[in-house]
Amino acid sequence: MSNSTPATANENNSKTFKGDRFSCSPSRVLHIRKIPNEVTEAEVISLGLPFGKVTNLLMLKAKSQAFLEMASEEAAVTMVNYYTPVTPHLRSQPVYIQYSNHRELKTDNLPNQARAQAALHAVNSVQSGGLSNEVSLLPGQSPVLRIIVENLFYPVTLEVLYQIFSKFGTVLKIITFTKNNQFQALLQYADPINAYHAKMALDGQNIYNACCTLRIEFSKLTSLNVKYNNDKSRDFTRLDLPSGDGQPSLDHTMASAFGAPGIISSPYAGTAGFAPTVSFPQAAGLSVSAVPGALAPLAITGRMAIPGIAGNPGNTVLLVSNLNPDVITPHGLFILFGVYGDVHRVKILFNKKENALVQMADATQAQLAMNHLNGQRLHGRVIRVALSKHQTVQLPREGHEDQGLTKDYSNSPLHRFKKPGSKNFLNIFPPSATLHLSNIPPSVTENDLQSLFENSGSTVKAFKFFQKDRKMALIQLGSVEEAILALIDLHNTELGESQHLRVSFSKSTI
Repeated sequence: MSNSTPATANENNSKTFKGDRFSCSPSRVLHIRKIPNEVTEAEVISLGLPFGKVTNLLMLKAKSQAFLEMASEEAAVTMVNYYTPVTPHLRSQPVYIQYSNHRELKTDNLPNQARAQAALHAVNSVQSGGLSNEVSLLPGQSPVLRIIVENLFYPVTLEVLYQIFSKFGTVLKIITFTKNNQFQALLQYADPINAYHAKMALDGQNIYNACCTLRIEFSKLTSLNVKYNNDKSRDFTRLDLPSGDGQPSLDHTMASAFGAPGIISSPYAGTAGFAPTVSFPQAAGLSVSAVPGALAPLAITGRMAIPGIAGNPGNTVLLVSNLNPDVITPHGLFILFGVYGDVHRVKILFNKKENALVQMADATQAQLAMNHLNGQRLHGRVIRVALSKHQTVQLPREGHEDQGLTKDYSNSPLHRFKKPGSKNFLNIFPPSATLHLSNIPPSVTENDLQSLFENSGSTVKAFKFFQKDRKMALIQLGSVEEAILALIDLHNTELGESQHLRVSFSKSTI
């Protein structure tokens, strides 16, 4: 494939593919093995969507294999790093992903590629903003999904839904309720594209083995109105909302969407036991942690179709491992993790400096940071991020010196999410080679900013000021890792006129 078309590779015997089973150097082409015979092209594509644009697909159903081409090597590396410790599933069957020894896919002249190209066209039409022109590909253009959980043998909570669905984009609001003796939810994304990807990837998947099946459709609603933040409803953009009386309260427009007012109720009868309202005596009185195969073991056993749940879902402390001990600092972790939430404390472990604990403001922010930063490269190493068993990061006792390895940032002025309803909640994106710059003074030029980034060790590929607002710009660097290091180094840099540069990851490219 690297020399001609995949036809020559496909027509060869199975020896062609054995080379891919061993470790290859990173490539944007990924080799996927053991795919079920009935799996669709869209389902294979869905494996790559959370990590970036999928540019080509080759299905070899006779061999139970597929090749997936990502738009960039960085996206492929992130995908492999994510799925290496947690085996992904298609149709409840484990599949295996590694780098291919091919550098690109050339499928133009191959037979039976119409379905694969149609599936790619559908995804790309949505990703490029062609929503209004591709109604047949996106039956509902709402960013709101209606979720029904069938066969509710084990408890499913708002936090569980958030952890699953946030992998596909920024979740703004969730409302859970019970209707017709079924646990249901409404979930609003920041962008309809996220809703489309989540529906394509998750519809019909089981949360736990052989139970808790997700049925997903687009809602007719275009926005959710959440009045209370509690265990039944949550608005992640409004941390100032009251907890109410434990029941989500909706306006009449929202209530009418469910058929009649007054049907919104607690999804679980009882209190600490979280027994489902559906009458499963086996589940009555069980806490989440007591359920076999529940939250804690998921990331290890691969029980979830879409991995990503591990540890205590209410925990705010993250364990970050495989750090470069020679260059990592508490401040660097504070700035990086601060892209996804307000960091309160950071501790680099005294005897194991490649490990650190990062305490976020709440569990939602911790989950968001873990989803986006696990598997990223930092200072030449692929870092691992997981929920910690610790509930808080302890500060050193007075008089005990720890060489500045523990820092308290609780009152830092650099927190991005202190203000309720802040626009920062709507602009949370995975690490990318393109950075969004803001708060740029009028006197600062393009050359000034390019020099600033080049002097910090970055390779500047492209730069563009926003036409309507010259206080903002996009800058594209040589790699995702370069962008991560530049963000750590240059966020809050004073540019004169008492203005400090704000740096975040962008979903756009130049």
